[in-house]
Amino acid sequence: MNPLDILEIKPILESLIFVSETPVRIERLAEALDVDKESLKVPLHELVEEYRQRNGGFLLQEVAGGFQFRSRSEYAEWIRRLQKNKPFRFSRAALETLAIIAYRQPVTRAEVEYLRGVDSGGVVKTLLEKHLIRILGKKDIAGRPLLYGTTSDFLQLFGLADLSSLPTLKEFSELSADMLDADSAAVADVGASDSEEAKWPEDDMED
Repeated sequence: MNPLDILEIKPILESLIFVSETPVRIERLAEALDVDKESLKVPLHELVEEYRQRNGGFLLQEVAGGFQFRSRSEYAEWIRRLQKNKPFRFSRAALETLAIIAYRQPVTRAEVEYLRGVDSGGVVKTLLEKHLIRILGKKDIAGRPLLYGTTSDFLQLFGLADLSSLPTLKEFSELSADMLDADSAAVADVGASDSEEAKWPEDDMED
């Protein structure tokens, strides 16, 4: 490490992460500090643990391949009152489709519809518009159908460091409204029927 020692680096890391609106990758932090990224792993994870033990109103979390300060989910309702945000809700159709794409990616729309048993074109379209899924390419079969996968916004929404952090399928299906009350003010309405419109702030999403 350069002349900066760990006690000097930690507050600098805090300030760099604090001013960023998106998760900051360790490579960018290393570049800003002109150090090797390996030398930042210990101070970063020490900071994560310090904020966890502090039990304050926010945490430092590893999310979507980077580090970000995030408010604790249990205070989401108070944050919404301050910001006057309306929570958006996933219908069962949206949550099912997103789960299939997350766990089976890369996956085609036809494969999603085979597993769900219903047309999912509208849901896929809106998930694309909300940047929760993206087109990864085309499958090398007749017709060359599009392949879908999740995005970094998906990881941020669910507070995941990477795809290896995904919960089990059972855990995912049992996600409650409280568990999805994240900084983004998302709420899962897993009891909604397929025919019910998804409760996005501005969009209708139907099967």
